[in-house]
Amino acid sequence: MLSLVLFIAGFERKKTGTRRLIIVAVMVALSVAGRFIPFFKPVTALTVITGAYLGGEAGFLAGSMSAVISNFYFGQGPWTPFQMFAWGLVGLFAGLLGEPLRRSRALVVLYGAVAGVTYSVVMDVWTVLWYNKGFDPALYLAALGTALPHTLLYTASNAVFLWLCARPFGEKLDRVKIKYGV
Repeated sequence: MLSLVLFIAGFERKKTGTRRLIIVAVMVALSVAGRFIPFFKPVTALTVITGAYLGGEAGFLAGSMSAVISNFYFGQGPWTPFQMFAWGLVGLFAGLLGEPLRRSRALVVLYGAVAGVTYSVVMDVWTVLWYNKGFDPALYLAALGTALPHTLLYTASNAVFLWLCARPFGEKLDRVKIKYGV
C-alpha cells in the first residue's frame, strides 16, 4: 500500500497541467457516478480508457481516486487501499499498453476482461485477510470460487462497456488533448 502513497506523492511533485488534471477528474467523476449502476460498474472500463489515452500515470490516478472518492458514498474501510491499488494497477498497465489498446477494439475488450478478473483476484486477497486475520491459500481458493459468478458478471460488463464506449470516449479524449495541448 506504500506504493499508493509513493505514486501519488510523485504525481504531486510533477508539473502536471491543470487541463490534464481536469480531464482525469472528469473521468474519475464518471467512474464514481457509474458505481451506482447495479451489477454494471464501469469503473474498470473508464480506468482502462483513461490509462490508454492519457497514459499510465493518469490511469493509475483515475483508478485509485475513483475508489477512494466513490467510497465516500459506498463506505470507506480497510478494503479501500486494496481497491485503490487494484484499479490503479489496471490504469497503469493500460497506459503501458496504450498504443495497442487504442488501435484494437478486440484487444481493449480483452484487456478489460482480464482487468476485471485481476481486480476481483486482488480484492479476494482482502476478503481472506479480513476474514482470517492472515492469508490462507485454501480460504483464498474458496473466496475465488464463491466470487466467481460476480466476477464473471463484472468481467462481462467491462467487456461490453469497452466494446461500446472505448472508441467514442477515446476519440473525445484525443480531440480534447489536441485542442488544449494536453
